[in-house]
Amino acid sequence: MTGRTPSRNAPLFSWRRVYAIVLRHVYLMRGSWTRLAETIYWPLINVVVWGFITQFMAGHSDWVSRAAGVFLGAIMLWDVMFRSNLGVALSFLEEMWSRNLGHLSVSPLRPLELVTAMLLMSLIRLLVGMLPVALLTIPLYHYSIFTLGLPLLAFFINLMVSGWAVGLAVSAMVLRYGLGAESLAWVLIFAVAPLCGIYYPVSVLPDWLQTIAWWLPASHVFEGMRSVMFDQGFPLAELVAAAVLNLLYLTGAVLLFLRIYHVARVKGLFLGMGE
Repeated sequence: MTGRTPSRNAPLFSWRRVYAIVLRHVYLMRGSWTRLAETIYWPLINVVVWGFITQFMAGHSDWVSRAAGVFLGAIMLWDVMFRSNLGVALSFLEEMWSRNLGHLSVSPLRPLELVTAMLLMSLIRLLVGMLPVALLTIPLYHYSIFTLGLPLLAFFINLMVSGWAVGLAVSAMVLRYGLGAESLAWVLIFAVAPLCGIYYPVSVLPDWLQTIAWWLPASHVFEGMRSVMFDQGFPLAELVAAAVLNLLYLTGAVLLFLRIYHVARVKGLFLGMGE
């Protein structure tokens, strides 16, 4: 054996060794803003989201009873956006974890082809994950999201594209800053959740937050969902606004990813990436 064996007189428990491990992780946290932010992030998101829900329900106690399944529908549609984002990000992260990016960069595969493959894998993951859940709610809760009719397809596509844009932006950040930023795959999507009006109308938000919220495609989608559920007509204006914003954000995310991918390949950064 080449390793050093502990002395027989060494204490069974040492606070110095405990201190060494704790200090190591403190240094890791201090050196990575993503790790530090994550410790504050999840409690903050929970407080903000459920605080707005409580504030809204306090003055609208009959709101849920007027539209059966409004929360179930919101949860499932939100999961479309979350899973489409995660599908893109995980497809890219798996290439990094397996140290395969270097091989891909010298193969005939073009960066735009890689992006297309990631988006298709996201769609596959999304359908595999969501269809059983949507069908399961029918016998369990006597609610079918398919009762939304044709608008459901528009909601699904818009939220999926929104998730794609976030997923590509996350992949670009991981490519730029390394695996220390991989938690953004979960963090970034939930950062916008309080502003999307998933469980409550955007009007509940303070005025300055409403201005930001209307720049998010998901806000228009969830407002449109409630419009359909409350029989207020087909939400054409909301869907058009969501589609235009999605087109802008997805284009920007693709260009960002391609740019950072090009820089990483030129500088030879792929070879040092992996677990």
